[in-house]
Amino acid sequence: MFRAALRLSVSGARSLTRTRPQYTASIAARSYSHGKQETDEEFDARWVTYFNKPDIDAWELRKGMNTLIGYDLVPEPKILEAALRACRRLNDLASAIRILEAVKDKSGPHKEIYPYVLQELQPTLSELGIPTPEELGIDKA
Repeated sequence: MFRAALRLSVSGARSLTRTRPQYTASIAARSYSHGKQETDEEFDARWVTYFNKPDIDAWELRKGMNTLIGYDLVPEPKILEAALRACRRLNDLASAIRILEAVKDKSGPHKEIYPYVLQELQPTLSELGIPTPEELGIDKA
């Protein structure tokens, strides 16, 4: 019995030491981004076009804003202007105020961003009759 176990272990060890044919395959470098990089102007134009669609509905507006706010950036005022105009076309004041609240939240610790955005949007807000969260007193919560 011991001899059989020894024979199996020796043959097993021999099979480990045998050289096997080496297969070499070329390893291709992977490129994970296949498309071209989008410039800031193209990004802004894409979102302005999205929000300027005349047949945009409330779901598309919320989906677009949710996607836009999910990016690691604060949207440019021209994108926000298009989104606010879409809110006005839909008579959706709540979404317009949520957009302004989201911009304030995205500004985070950079306290100069939100006042700048409000300054740039002030003519549009006045034209469309959209109050800011500060004017409504809901920014204190």
